[in-house]
Amino acid sequence: MFALTEKNRSIAQLLLNTGTCPRCVFRFCCVGSQASYRHPYKDLLRELHEFLEYNKEKEDTFCCEIADPPGKRIRLENMGEGAENLNQNGALQQTPVTDDADVAMEISTPKVCNVCLGILQEFCEIDFVKKVCQKVNSAEYQFTSFVFSVSLPPQLSVREHAAWLLVKEEMRKQGLSLAKEDIVQLKETYKWIIHPLFSEELGVPADGKSLFEVSVVFAHPETDEDCHFLATVCPDCFKPAKNKQSVFTRMAIIKALDKIKEEDFRKHFPCPPSSPKNICAALEIQCTNGAIFVAGRYNKYSRNLPQTPWIIDGERKLESSVEELISEHLMTAFKADSFNFSSSGREDVDVRTLGSGRPFAIELVNPHRIHFTAMEMKELQQKINNSSDKIKVQDLQLVTREAIGHMKEGEEEKTKTYSALIWTDKAIQKEDIALLDDMKELKIDQKTPLRVLHRRPLAVRSRVIHTMKSEYIDDHHFRLHLKTQAGTYIKEFVHGDFGRTKPNIGFLLKRTADILELDVESVDVDWPPTLND
Repeated sequence: MFALTEKNRSIAQLLLNTGTCPRCVFRFCCVGSQASYRHPYKDLLRELHEFLEYNKEKEDTFCCEIADPPGKRIRLENMGEGAENLNQNGALQQTPVTDDADVAMEISTPKVCNVCLGILQEFCEIDFVKKVCQKVNSAEYQFTSFVFSVSLPPQLSVREHAAWLLVKEEMRKQGLSLAKEDIVQLKETYKWIIHPLFSEELGVPADGKSLFEVSVVFAHPETDEDCHFLATVCPDCFKPAKNKQSVFTRMAIIKALDKIKEEDFRKHFPCPPSSPKNICAALEIQCTNGAIFVAGRYNKYSRNLPQTPWIIDGERKLESSVEELISEHLMTAFKADSFNFSSSGREDVDVRTLGSGRPFAIELVNPHRIHFTAMEMKELQQKINNSSDKIKVQDLQLVTREAIGHMKEGEEEKTKTYSALIWTDKAIQKEDIALLDDMKELKIDQKTPLRVLHRRPLAVRSRVIHTMKSEYIDDHHFRLHLKTQAGTYIKEFVHGDFGRTKPNIGFLLKRTADILELDVESVDVDWPPTLND
């Protein structure tokens, strides 16, 4: 059954006469059936002609309710004008039937819609869909569904507003009204049409929650200046923004259209909008995959390896880092554009991380490959471990974005265990350091260390040393095993940082103390889950 009824006749005729395409006619007639928009464009145009030309015999076929027919005087005046009154969009200028050959010629070469600028014409056809899908397939992404996004020229809002004013005026003559929000949105209509075509061509369903996005950006330079008058009438709606190339954003234009008076709008912009010469252009066709997150634990065995690239004043200090040794293999395997590395705390360049390792997570941005079996992840882990003797990775696995929160919680809330090799200026005996073993839940205050003051704010942080166990080596050396609150600066706890950490080992032993070596023995965060070998 055709989507329009007799009550839509005058509006449909008016819009077609002024250069509006059939799908936009449906939108302004508030047709909510998705299937109605999906018919081929030429079929829709032909059916609209038939609807507007129908005679009494077709009345029951095309109408559900009967409204007053168009005025007889208008029909009689137009009876003799013939086929030359077909408008530029293939629409009839009058209700009577015209020559079939003329109609066919106009249908075969439709002109650009004065409202959607061709979005609901050429860009709803299978040729355009194939062009987009060809680009998607050539990018070699893995995906099981897709979400489609479209960026429309902002001036479309101005043209739609002008068409709405035209239709509203016509309906007012009939004692009817049309709220702007009742018009079916152009972007929604486009997706109704395009989703099934993409699904069929790509072989996967459309899903609003899909991580794989296909996006198209449309532009229409010919009508770019359509919205410029709004900046004069409503200047407060258009304010420059750092991240916007133009002040004429869709939201700014909508805000101005809500504010401008109807008479002021009509002074500056034609109602109906004029017909353009050229169709919109698909400026960009892009596809992106949502980020994939990989987590695990790493051990660091080198005392000359930073966690992240060590660059000072643009100069690289060391050739590699934990981050790079891990991520370079993940980037290759997942075919990602970039990555972001995070971990549960960090160790200094000269500190080793032993035991079960430090939890880490890597966000892989726009990965082309997203499906990995447990065995493939294990092989990837082995590849990382074979590439360097400076690090080792374990429990490598795919995780969700939400799960990474468990790791960040542990940075401040959990405990960490360290082993420190300490030197003292005065000779020591076992009895001198035994007092450390008896100290439990020792509270210390640490002013931001001098060595990190360039990147961290000045503050005094209270921390707890839960337990200490000393191991005598010789007159000037001993090893201290500590379990501390996460976030404790161990080096400063040993040497005092010129009195910025109180109390400290030097103060407790009543002598100068310094740290020679430091190892992280455990980071007590129960994440990510341990995997069976």
